[in-house]
Amino acid sequence: MITTGTGPQQLAGGFTFTEGPTCDADGNVFFTDQPNNRILKWSVDGLLPTFMQPAGRANGMYFAPDGSLIACADENNELWSIAPGGQVSVLARGYNGERLNGPNDLWMRPDGGIYFTDPFYERSWWTHDTMAQDGQHVYFLSADRRQLRRVIDDLAKPNGIIGTPDGRLLYVADFGGGRTYRYDIASDGTLSGKTLTVDQGSDGMTLDNKGNLYLTGEGVDVFDSAGRLLERIPIPGERWTANVCFGGKDRRTLFITASTGLYGIATHVTGANAAK
Repeated sequence: MITTGTGPQQLAGGFTFTEGPTCDADGNVFFTDQPNNRILKWSVDGLLPTFMQPAGRANGMYFAPDGSLIACADENNELWSIAPGGQVSVLARGYNGERLNGPNDLWMRPDGGIYFTDPFYERSWWTHDTMAQDGQHVYFLSADRRQLRRVIDDLAKPNGIIGTPDGRLLYVADFGGGRTYRYDIASDGTLSGKTLTVDQGSDGMTLDNKGNLYLTGEGVDVFDSAGRLLERIPIPGERWTANVCFGGKDRRTLFITASTGLYGIATHVTGANAAK
């Protein structure tokens, strides 16, 4: 068992659709209520202030070592960096002269390079209804922010993404293809060695310090590094589980964004990628 057996507890509810949980250096978990265009903060003290609203329709998020919050802001199909005080810098907004489809989820490797998925999910807040790019792909933005490179172009609809803390392996869920793959990461950001890890797709995902992979959708499924199912975590009463991260003071709580609620469940492991 990965979890302690107590089951997931609802920490907060009443949202429209929650997404993008990520943990800061103190263990606070930030997440989005995307239809309501806000980023919220679940503090280690159990408080729930709004961090930012409006928030660019932020979806997937990830904390950088300097404390800035990197966000997939699909209101205008951009990748943002949000300073602790709320100031926004646009890191990426297009590729090959065309806007991005809609950055969805991301992971930052140790040197600051960013991998992000760019599927096409039509949004009610858009004025367009066609895909700008020639497909749904995965991109790498260099640490110096000077080069945006397409690194995966053969998936149906990439969505969840996470890498190992040593920066050597990247996991990408092909939501459209119903599979999750592992790649070897080169220093220049390119990927190789595509390997099927789990014959199942995912919305968001995370890793723990044992190398176990957490996939979302109908609850949370936990797989070991060989792709064997270890545990299934249902979220009763919720129609969809969008994303997960580890947080809390000891990084042993798995936080789950599941449609209308934020949930937490105690575990025997710690998060692999928690900010420090």
